[in-house]
Amino acid sequence: MEIIAEFGSTLLIVGCVLGFFMAWGIGSNDVANAMGTSVGAKALTLTGAILVACVFEFAGAYLAGGEVTETIRKGIIDPSLLADTPHYLVYGMLSSLLAAGIWLLIASFFGWPVSTTHSIIGAIVGFSAVCIGSDSVSWGKVGSIVSSWVVSPVLAGTISFGIFKSVQSLILDWPDQFQRAKKFVPGYIFIVGFVICMVTLLKGLKHVGIQLSTPESVVLAAVFGAALAAVGRFLLSRITETTDGSRRGKHSDLERVFAVLMVFTACSMAFAHGSNDVANAVGPLAAVVNIVQSGGQVMAQSALPGWVLLVGASGIVLGLVMLGYRVIETVGRNITELTPSRGFAAELAAATTVVIASGASLPISTTHTLVGAVLGVGLARGIGAIDVRVVGKIVLSWIITLPAGASLSVLFFYTFRGMFG
Repeated sequence: MEIIAEFGSTLLIVGCVLGFFMAWGIGSNDVANAMGTSVGAKALTLTGAILVACVFEFAGAYLAGGEVTETIRKGIIDPSLLADTPHYLVYGMLSSLLAAGIWLLIASFFGWPVSTTHSIIGAIVGFSAVCIGSDSVSWGKVGSIVSSWVVSPVLAGTISFGIFKSVQSLILDWPDQFQRAKKFVPGYIFIVGFVICMVTLLKGLKHVGIQLSTPESVVLAAVFGAALAAVGRFLLSRITETTDGSRRGKHSDLERVFAVLMVFTACSMAFAHGSNDVANAVGPLAAVVNIVQSGGQVMAQSALPGWVLLVGASGIVLGLVMLGYRVIETVGRNITELTPSRGFAAELAAATTVVIASGASLPISTTHTLVGAVLGVGLARGIGAIDVRVVGKIVLSWIITLPAGASLSVLFFYTFRGMFG
């Protein structure tokens, strides 16, 4: 208690800086791979993807990020075991933020798409098990999160496979592809709008004082999806078929239609990612803020301050702008060849998986989800469409992430303990 009273302000400032640094790492790595499909499919330019991400990542993080944040903040370790030494929990959260942030900086610099969820949870478990004791770790919760790292790519891959197959059966396998695309694409846009609006209404708006029942949310989400589909239909009406009657000309026209659709799915993916992965930065920061402001009461209950989500959302945007292009190159162009129609299926599947996880308060890895979705699209065309060598390197980087985060976290924990006592 004495350490919190003496160094509380300093620890709070350090926490804000490190929380912002971790969020910066999320932006440079995870947001970049979330936008990589749009850039790789040439549906958005790099500048356009950054602008989309800035708006919708920020909105998702601020409006719908608080639900998953509770899992990171309280679900990984049992804070009651640290009631007599609250400063240890503060040191651990600070060391976890710094460890994960440094690993993400390294990975982003080399263009490795790693999991920020792996990074922060590995760091928290590492310092807890080694420096406090294995009893402090909620292993059941960790186990459910670990299982989600397998379930999420499989689920996203299955959904993306199904979506792309539906596109094939409804549009691609017909001679009048262009007209059928203009007919069915608004329906896909409706699904995008409905999914994103539902998670916002059910999980996000209560953080700004608005609560709606499930039936009310369904109605409003349907209205929003219909409005978005109407906008999409208007934009599609402005796309005219070229006079080139060749197969290549028809394919180009079709992909122009899906390029419009990918703008909507890119927005949904950015929102979904922000709502889920902001927790990786602001969850540990929220724990530090809670302990310091309560004078060292580990189990004190307090609302998540809005400015904490603001710190996370701002860091995410800046990280994407500064270093995101390296991971975008890896994900957007190197796993499999993406076109707007393929990229759409991958993004919609990934977004749907992420918002479901966010609504269920499960901090899944967006990296695993998106790579699984891209693989699902590739498999719909056959195993030969996938660069297995690149996928192998990505999986290897995932394996390295856990021990890297845990090791760095242990090192920084002892450093903070040596500095403050």
